Amino acid sequence: MTNTKVAIITGSSRGIGAETARLFAANGYAVCINYCKDLAAAESVQADIVSAGGRCIVVQADVSLAADVKRMFDQTEAAFGKVTVLVNNAAILQQQCSFTDISEERFSEILRTNVISCFLCCKEAVLRMSTRHGGNGGAIVNVSSGAAKSGSPHEYIDYAASKGAVDTMTRGLALEVAAEGIRVNAVRPGLIYTDMHASGGEASRVDRLKSRIPLQRGGYPQEIAEAILWLASEKSSFVTGSFIDAAGGL
Repeated sequence: MTNTKVAIITGSSRGIGAETARLFAANGYAVCINYCKDLAAAESVQADIVSAGGRCIVVQADVSLAADVKRMFDQTEAAFGKVTVLVNNAAILQQQCSFTDISEERFSEILRTNVISCFLCCKEAVLRMSTRHGGNGGAIVNVSSGAAKSGSPHEYIDYAASKGAVDTMTRGLALEVAAEGIRVNAVRPGLIYTDMHASGGEASRVDRLKSRIPLQRGGYPQEIAEAILWLASEKSSFVTGSFIDAAGGL
């Protein structure tokens, strides 16, 4: 069990997270499929992995709560051994609106789900992975967004701001723990075909905007999962504090 590659992937019951869980399992990782509310979706991902011969567990956790995060890590380590990879994917998006229509409550929820969760999971991972804390090292991959650069005007500046915070956390933490055996990087997806756009009130948003993309198409969750896997693997062993813009040229 000491040689097992073990990955926690937050928000992995759907979209990019689900495809990342499937891909990691197919590449020999024991995977923790994390979900907050949709058990059926998480169990569907689990069934896919098990039927393909992979190993995984499903753990319910609200990753914006420190106690839930610790429990998720504890359950994963009890099942598979030390966690070697953390993928911070959990995030929410609210309805498109102008900046002045964003309520304080909405902004707070976005920050709690998208930023505080990343902070708490990174902190727990470092405490367990860092050689300074008796760990064996590891890799953290944060799923940011192209919105961190574009700002998402007239749509969801709050979401964009939360991903900007994730970018800054990625860079700062990477430099802080580089000498402790941990690499920290991020992927910034662009317009990807996931159901998150429906949460923003426009399920067909990718098709509406794809003509602006140099590659002239939207991306797919599997393509983002491949970038995440590379950053988590030893193939990127000299990469830390870096960002992959998986956005078709935007």
